[in-house]
Amino acid sequence: MRRALELAALGAGRTSPNPLVGAVVLDAQGQLVGEGYHAKAGTPHAEVHALAQAGERARGGTLVVTLEPCCHHGRTPPCSTAVIAAGITRVVVAMGDPNPQVAGGGIAQLRAAGLTVISGVCEAEARELNRAFVHRITTGRPLGLLKWAMSLDGRTALSNGASQWISGPLARAWVHQLRSQCDAVIVGGGTLRTDDPLLTSRGQRTPEPLRVVLSRSLQLPEHAQLWDTTLAPTLVAHGPEAPAAANAQLDDLCSNHPGLERLELPCCSPSALLEALAQRGCNQVLWECGPELAAAAIIEGCVQQVAAVIAPKLLGGTPARTPLGELGLQSMDQVHTWPAQRLQQLGPDLLWSLKALG
Repeated sequence: MRRALELAALGAGRTSPNPLVGAVVLDAQGQLVGEGYHAKAGTPHAEVHALAQAGERARGGTLVVTLEPCCHHGRTPPCSTAVIAAGITRVVVAMGDPNPQVAGGGIAQLRAAGLTVISGVCEAEARELNRAFVHRITTGRPLGLLKWAMSLDGRTALSNGASQWISGPLARAWVHQLRSQCDAVIVGGGTLRTDDPLLTSRGQRTPEPLRVVLSRSLQLPEHAQLWDTTLAPTLVAHGPEAPAAANAQLDDLCSNHPGLERLELPCCSPSALLEALAQRGCNQVLWECGPELAAAAIIEGCVQQVAAVIAPKLLGGTPARTPLGELGLQSMDQVHTWPAQRLQQLGPDLLWSLKALG
């Protein structure tokens, strides 16, 4: 099962809206004869790859898989049928599939066909691996990661707004890797106007994650790196209060840039945006936004993990920017403690990874 989990992780950042799945086939004597993982939505699932590699040697053998085999027709046929047809006699599953289209149906179908099914092996590890998929299925929103880089005195920019670069090259390379594991990267209109970010993984993921701008006013620059959709697609989301003239101007911009899209949300909020992104199949998103939008995302429950890069620099300045805007807290007993998941050194910088419970 641990080998199957290793295989599943190879698909990180490329399988959405599907989960990460790895599979191993052992023959009747317990020898490894096949393995595979789900590499991309729309392509064969992990079980199919592993069974194909095993061929006739799978007959009478064991399938070890990180997630309950699917039992419904989606973009590909059901895996449960393929497992039965391959002559497998025993299936070991790490965790059940929370997707209502499966949710125990795959295991039930295997058992009805006379196969022995053992479940719950390395379940905690499997759930952690597919935390984003499970979160989207159970909440209707992608898992939200919030990242920022700040100085030792808690500043994200100088008083004049200059912020490049607070962190060092290794930390910036880590950010590119983080983006490659996400389906969308989100900023606000203020960040777009101030920083003109590129928001790509610098080629570590193909295709690049969707770049998203959430803007209330749609007062956006005519020229921006995000409008170059030869690198990655860009979505500009807004609420119904956006001025009609700004809508029309953005529509003109979209007509000249294939891959640039405008989306009107029921309201201009982080939660409304994430619900729309979930409908588009996003399992995990990265917030790289300014303090006000970051605070709103936290307040609305749209952040499940925080990654803070702390550089050994002092920026000073009373009006200098900080990572978060007002959270509406009035006393220390209202302050939520985010359990530390990891402390890592990236060159001269430190990375704190914090994860909410649940």
